[in-house]
Amino acid sequence: MRERVLVVDDDSQMLKAVTNALSARGYEVLKAGNGETALSLAAVEDLDLVLLDLGLPGIEGHEVIGRLRAWSDLPVIIISVRDSQEEKVAALDAGADDFITKPFGMKELLARMRAVRRRAVDEGEPEPVLRFEGLEIHLLKKLVKLEGEPVHLTPTEYRLLEAMATNPGKLLTHTWLLQKVWGPGYGTESNYLRLFVRQLRRKLADTPSAPRWITTEPGLGYRWLPEPAPDSSGASH
Repeated sequence: MRERVLVVDDDSQMLKAVTNALSARGYEVLKAGNGETALSLAAVEDLDLVLLDLGLPGIEGHEVIGRLRAWSDLPVIIISVRDSQEEKVAALDAGADDFITKPFGMKELLARMRAVRRRAVDEGEPEPVLRFEGLEIHLLKKLVKLEGEPVHLTPTEYRLLEAMATNPGKLLTHTWLLQKVWGPGYGTESNYLRLFVRQLRRKLADTPSAPRWITTEPGLGYRWLPEPAPDSSGASH
């Protein structure tokens, strides 16, 4: 079956261009010009992905995400001319899966869509073992090996590694990581987070200037670079 994508944008030219480009590549496309219509379609249609503009008439894009997240884990990629860090962080913290700034190339959009869909398919209970090239993370035993040698991590360092490695390719904001690792009472202690990321990088022999595992998204957060190897337990679906 063809993947079904809902494109939400009040710019009729952009809506037509994206719809035509996706349709030509085999996607089934549904369209909405405002947030209310988007939520109505998401409630009744069997969708695989939503491409959502932020500047919508009526319900703004951030509110659309918030309402959608109250009952659905449907993947959402923001497509917007708004390119400030504050806008991106707000959208990601509201529950968006990725953010791409207009104007964008179709190749980049399609790559982002494929990555988000892979994560949606692969999500669920953490796999017992995640294997990357040279790195193994045993999620039940909380054991980490680099090039076959044990890596001694503190409990906090391990939780940070697990949060990142179980979300490969995804932009993980400072707020999300702080709340995931330290708890809901945190969210603004980005200096604290940077300290632990630096320690984790050192123990994983990772270099910020040429990252193998963790890359910094300036002002936004971090991204775990590699996807798990096919021989990771349960990684092949």
